[in-house]
Amino acid sequence: MQCNVRRANAHDLDSLFALLEQFATSFKSERASFERCVGHLLADDSAWLAVAECDGEIVGYCLGFDHYALYANGRVSWVEEITVKEGLRRRGIGRALMTAFEAWAQLRDSKLVALATRRAAPFYRALGYEESAVYFRKMVTTQTYA
Repeated sequence: MQCNVRRANAHDLDSLFALLEQFATSFKSERASFERCVGHLLADDSAWLAVAECDGEIVGYCLGFDHYALYANGRVSWVEEITVKEGLRRRGIGRALMTAFEAWAQLRDSKLVALATRRAAPFYRALGYEESAVYFRKMVTTQTYA
């Protein structure tokens, strides 16, 4: 299987959405919202959205960002989402996506790459990542004021 990682583009929407539907657990995937988000991400210099393409098929994607952080004396990079199509995992595709993201982060002069995970800690440990913090979240709802 011949695979390469490349930046995503507008022609990848159908394949990306299919992967998102397999990946999303906390939210229901909505096509119109997805397309709006991708449009913003493709135009955002601090966003990195890439796909893994194997034998002409998009089989994975990675979305990450970088930003300045005072504690790091510069930029840090954060992997927000990464997934590989079920049945093609454990073939180096996720590793290739992470390696490409790390290279982008290094080019942007990031001091570290970080992420949160619930199910893939062994994968990240195998890539040299170490546990550093606990992840908290709070759902934010839109409030209407009279």
